[in-house]
Amino acid sequence: MMRFPAGLRALRHRDFRLFWTGQLVSLVGTWMQSVGQSWLVLELTGSPLKLGLIGTLQFTPMLLFSLFAGAITDRLPKRRLILRTQTALMVLAFVLSALVWSGRVQYWHVAVLATLLGVVNTVDMPARQAFIVDMVGKEDLMNAIALNSAMFNGARIVGPAVAGLLVARYGVAPAFFLNGLSFLAVIAALRAIRAEGLPGPRRSESILEEIGAGLRYALRTPLVGLVLSLLLVVSVFVINYNVTVPVFARDVLGQEAEGFGLLMAALGSGALAGALTLAALGRSRPPLAAVVAPALLLSAAAAGMAAVRQFGLAAAVLFVMGYSQILFTASCNTTLQVTAPDELRGRVMSLYALVFAGVTPIGALFAGSITEAFGVATGFLAGGGLSLVSILALLAWWRARAPRGRPTPRPEGGRGAGTPLPPGAGDGDRAP
Repeated sequence: MMRFPAGLRALRHRDFRLFWTGQLVSLVGTWMQSVGQSWLVLELTGSPLKLGLIGTLQFTPMLLFSLFAGAITDRLPKRRLILRTQTALMVLAFVLSALVWSGRVQYWHVAVLATLLGVVNTVDMPARQAFIVDMVGKEDLMNAIALNSAMFNGARIVGPAVAGLLVARYGVAPAFFLNGLSFLAVIAALRAIRAEGLPGPRRSESILEEIGAGLRYALRTPLVGLVLSLLLVVSVFVINYNVTVPVFARDVLGQEAEGFGLLMAALGSGALAGALTLAALGRSRPPLAAVVAPALLLSAAAAGMAAVRQFGLAAAVLFVMGYSQILFTASCNTTLQVTAPDELRGRVMSLYALVFAGVTPIGALFAGSITEAFGVATGFLAGGGLSLVSILALLAWWRARAPRGRPTPRPEGGRGAGTPLPPGAGDGDRAP
């Protein structure tokens, strides 16, 4: 086994190195497509509301079907499942590229492809996160999530910056085409990985009964309920960058595609710094303060964007937002995975996906509607302000009702849920 510094210890595992490298290449392309798609919709319609509707369509499948996807993840070999989802994402990128290059692309084309993208990502997201432990083992799981977050957000820096330059000079089609090519890297890595991510022994329960067991576990475990509630609030009110940032760049700062790409890169730079901070930390479960403090900072920074009118200041505030978001989401993810029992990991991560990415349709419509009616500054202020108020209300509930010394309920048919896993988490970030 190769030797790596403590902050990179998960990379000593061959399978994780392959997966991490392939994902790095692929996610650069994914972020390029995200920027290109947002700019394409604004070019086709000029409407923040219709831009928000694309986000709604892209994430509605996760809202509707993520619980089923979690149960499926617990039943199937994860490597082969992810191989199929990544191949499907590659095909969708090539189709959008061909439509734009032909000059025939229309808004409804983007809407249909965004919906299909959401269907595939609904299965892909919990499968990828649950697969990490099969590659690195439980001891290095937390470091793996930090490195995954660093990889994801390093791509977030490069992808938008490159996409902004490409779109400004050659249009949006090359961004979609290069994204399609980038999936070849992760597909090749998945084919070389030895771990299969095989499911545990099958029980007699139906898929609906398995979903019910996962939901009952979450409802009966106060810490899990609090973390999911905080994540829900921040996801709905704050993490709507694909709606708010392009409109802010265009309408407030007077920027074109290059400026938009640089602002998204600033957001990604902050997230990368946050991920590297996590990688350098110890292996223990994060304290509740590590979840709450960055959530408050992220919400306050979002509200503060309402007063920003200069490009440099906007980039600085977005850096802070990216930094605090990754600390918050990764801490949420880690807390859920160290609390959940092994046999419920896929279902717990599907709940994470549901409240993190699945509520994007609600958040996108919220941000798009307010931005179109009252302007993007009001959109930022309303989102950040409502998030702050909601977080404080949840903390008041937690202080009043959190159990003291009460044993965590046991999941049905398995090990006690109160027995923690060694530290670990999933991606800790929403796919674009």
